This record gives sequence, structure tokens and C-alpha cells, in this order.
Amino acid sequence: MAELEWLGIIRHGESTGNLAAAQAEAGGLELIDIPERDADVPLSETGHQQAAAVRHWLADLPDKQQPEIAVVSPYLRTVQTAELALAGLAVPLVRDERLRDRELGILDLLTTHGVQTRLPAEAERRRRLGKFYYRPPGGESWADVALRLRSLLGDLRRDHADGRVLLVGHEAVVYLLRYLIEDLTEADLTRLAHDGTIANCSISSWGRGDDGRLRLVDFNRIDHLHREGATPTREEEVRAEPV
Repeated sequence: MAELEWLGIIRHGESTGNLAAAQAEAGGLELIDIPERDADVPLSETGHQQAAAVRHWLADLPDKQQPEIAVVSPYLRTVQTAELALAGLAVPLVRDERLRDRELGILDLLTTHGVQTRLPAEAERRRRLGKFYYRPPGGESWADVALRLRSLLGDLRRDHADGRVLLVGHEAVVYLLRYLIEDLTEADLTRLAHDGTIANCSISSWGRGDDGRLRLVDFNRIDHLHREGATPTREEEVRAEPV
């Protein structure tokens, strides 16, 4: 199968939803106060600064290392991140709904405490099935997201063989790309997600190795944020469940 030369993904900058979720979890609340639907949550001021730091990182890359195309989740926070990061660069931007965040269904806007209090049966079902296969009513499991990302990767390999592709997406998408590209197991993925949080506007990337397969180059890299004076943040997505 044809392979990309390079694939990178940037998690979106800090959003107002990240801030609201962190405050609600810290305060022991049951509900997260977010007025917009998930697709319309914008970047925070810090998120704008983080995306600008990514622009400086991209602008400093040699011509031969520049991405040829950026494929972006259609959610507002990811589109804003991509537009700020690509400003002034000759990189076309394409939206693809397969990169959208995981849909939480009945758990939407509930904190972990809120699920345990209001939907104890769902909390127990999630505990029994595990993080990867649990699908909340009306929502998606991590396995569901992996299936749509597997489809996207196949299209990218076909349409951009030997090319350089930049993705802009969400926390779960970064983890699941590692699962797919590196042939991780469910247990590998669970350990990876348990060990940390994907930083806002972090960079993870894979390059084609001597064996013709993509190999991990960077994971959760944020040195560009420090270099540009942007505050690093590691707020989790609104997900209503423990790692």
C-alpha cells in the first residue's frame, strides 16, 4: 500500500469548553455550563495564542518539510486553530467530519460526578465494558471513532501517497491515530490515555521509515509554545467519564 511521507496532527487550542469542563469537574458539579453545542465551541484567548505559536513553528519549517495540505475537523475550535496556524502559508485547508470529536450522546455536558449521580447504570456499564468499547446511548465509543479514522487514513494514503499531510483535531483523535498507525492493542491505548493528557496545540507526527511504514517522530510536543511565550494547557475534553 502507498504510504505518506509524513503525517502530523495538532490538537486544537484551548477552548472555552475546556475551561468550563475543568471548572465544573474541580467544583464537583454535575453539569458543565457550555451554552453552545459542541461543534460551535470557540477557542479561548489562550487558545488563540497557542494557535499563533503553531503558525511560527510551521513558518520556520524548510520548504521541503512544509505540509502540502491540512485536513481539519469541522468543529469551530479546530477550524479556528487551523486558520490561525496556517495564516500566510500556502497550505490548502480541507474540512473532514471524520476528524470530529467523539460524540457523547446522553452523557453530553455531564461531569464524571454527574454521570455517577444521574445515570448510575451507565456509569456501571461503562466500567464493565471499558473505555474502548463503551458506547453511551446516542453517542460513540472509541472504537466507533477509530473506524471513521481508519477510513480517513485509507483515503489520505491513496490521495496523497508520498505526501505530507497535517491534521487538526481533538484529544481522542490523537490517541486513536497512534492506535491505528502503530498497531497498538486496546490495553496499549488504555495505558497511553491513562498516563497523560494531550496538550492543547501540541504536535504529534509520524515519518516514513526505511521499512516504508509510518514511525512515531514526536508525541505531544509543546516546545513551540514555550518558545513563543504561549501558555501550555492540558485540559481534557468534555467527556463525562474517567480515563
